[in-house]
Amino acid sequence: MYAIIETGGKQYRVEEGDILKIEKLDVPEGETVEFDKVLALSKEDSFSVGQPFLENTKVVGKVLEHGKEKKIIVYKYKAKKNYRRKQGHRQPFTKVKIEGIQF
Repeated sequence: MYAIIETGGKQYRVEEGDILKIEKLDVPEGETVEFDKVLALSKEDSFSVGQPFLENTKVVGKVLEHGKEKKIIVYKYKAKKNYRRKQGHRQPFTKVKIEGIQF
């Protein structure tokens, strides 16, 4: 059984026991978090799709840790004009373990 959820402007296919890195949530480590924006749910022999979300369906997860991704470098320059700009960015994330799908 799996579900497709939406969080942080992105969609994820999740099963029970999965560990995923999602956009940072304001939930302390060790707490549970509920994702109620479930787009689709697949059971053993059936598949249901929401319009846009499924009613009375949620995915429960546990926050494992917060952190930052590896640094990416944004480098801009214009040829022959002595224009150079270097900027770094580290995107914050939350690591969540999916504990169950409730429907």
